Amino acid sequence: MFAKKSLGQNFLIDQNIIKKIINLVEIKNQNIIEIGPGKGALTKEILKKNPKSLTLIEKDNEFCANLKNEYLNQNKVKIFNKDILKFNFNTIKKKKLIIFGNLPYNISSQILVKIIKLKNWPPNYKDIIFMFQKELSEKIVATFPSKNYGRLSILTNYRLNPVKKFNVSSNCFFPKPKVESSIVHFKPKINFRTKIQNIDCLEKITNFFFSKKRKIIKKNLFKLLDHKKINTISDLNLNLRPENLSPEIYYKITSLYEN
Repeated sequence: MFAKKSLGQNFLIDQNIIKKIINLVEIKNQNIIEIGPGKGALTKEILKKNPKSLTLIEKDNEFCANLKNEYLNQNKVKIFNKDILKFNFNTIKKKKLIIFGNLPYNISSQILVKIIKLKNWPPNYKDIIFMFQKELSEKIVATFPSKNYGRLSILTNYRLNPVKKFNVSSNCFFPKPKVESSIVHFKPKINFRTKIQNIDCLEKITNFFFSKKRKIIKKNLFKLLDHKKINTISDLNLNLRPENLSPEIYYKITSLYEN
């Protein structure tokens, strides 16, 4: 079985890194989801730790058939032959899930955003451990102000606490990718200083500002809100550019926009 470039497949083959990922959380008696198990290198190690249940979501038909064959007699393993971007997480009724994923580089940010935007909150997961391209991981965990700060860090940090755990060399994969990778551990936030009803609105507003990131915010902000609402945002300088506004200001703009 060869890696498919179209599905962004790079298989993690370094056993030490696999164990390092698995050991970031307690797996025994927990409900686990693995996104894109592929050949099942991570899957084998998860099962050695004796989880309560393991749900595998694999798009590749060939890998899915092999996994079904391998775990035929394992009652705790459930396998979905689905595209994760079209998968309905509501079909998994279990609580306090732990989600693992060595994600395809080409859709990793879309997978993260999908999970951030789940309608029910607090969500039914308690930990997410994802592998991203290193460059993308730096945008996800970026704090304000910094050069990597932007739409993705604003959206992520509204609902999740991301912590970058360690980098993974390209030598740990087959086929070897051209980039380094990083492991990021996320935990969902429960309490919010600014209440946003619909997370889609935050995505829409950050897209709106960052698509014109060289322009000061004044003109675009007045397209969204009236003077009265804008005046309620403390410490707001209308002559700043989008990357100079803190996440809290974006959350406040979104909340006012919704109302």
